[in-house]
Parts: sequence; structure tokens; C-alpha cells
Amino acid sequence: MKIKRLKKQGFLETCAASDLAFLLIIYFLVIAGFNITSGFIVTLPAKDSTRYILSENLLRFDMNANGDIIHTGNIINLVTTRDLIINAQENNPEIAVLLTIDTHARWQNVVSFVELAQDLHIESFSFSMQRDE
Repeated sequence: MKIKRLKKQGFLETCAASDLAFLLIIYFLVIAGFNITSGFIVTLPAKDSTRYILSENLLRFDMNANGDIIHTGNIINLVTTRDLIINAQENNPEIAVLLTIDTHARWQNVVSFVELAQDLHIESFSFSMQRDE
């Protein structure tokens, strides 16, 4: 008796390829719904734009390694910082806030300050890292 051997079918000849394609489509549709972005919306200036800020329009803050906010040599908290910025904005709508950050400061303290700036709708906000000397 002769036994018939079944010919092995290739991957493309079976319906496994279409099943796999269908599952991948479903997978990408599902994960597209989980694409939630959270963070800061920051409008950056144009590359070639130059903006001049007068020194009287500049409100400077420093952040030390402990995450303390320093203004005119005094350590202040976020509530006092908020009040200072609000008062400065009321007196001068063109106020610009500058934060200089110690390289060893905790990132959460920096994020808290940036959130404060975002909540107060500061149009001119800049931060930079202190240079190690």
C-alpha cells in the first residue's frame, strides 16, 4: 500500500499569514489608544529669532543642590516664589523669569518650578545649568 505524503505548505500558502496580519492590525489599533502624552507644552522661539530683554524686566532665581530657590540671596519657598512672580507680572507684563540650576539639584524641584511657571502663564521663561568652576 502506497502512503500519500502531504506536501508541506509554505507560510504564505496557509491562512496563517492573513491571521497574523489581522492580529497585528488589531494590536496596533489597541495600543494607539494608549498613546497618552503628558508633560509640558512649551513654545520654543524660532531658530533665527532674537529677543532682547531689559535687565529691569528680568526676574532671576537660583536653585541650589538642595533644591532651595534663592532670590536676591534669600532662600524662599514655592509659595513665596509664586507671589513674587505674580506681583512682578502685575507691575510689568513683559517680565521674564530666569532660573539658574545647580547641577546637583533634584529634578523634581526643577519640574515643580517649571510647573509653577506654566501655571502662571509666563511667556518668557528660561533656565540654565550653573557651570562648575
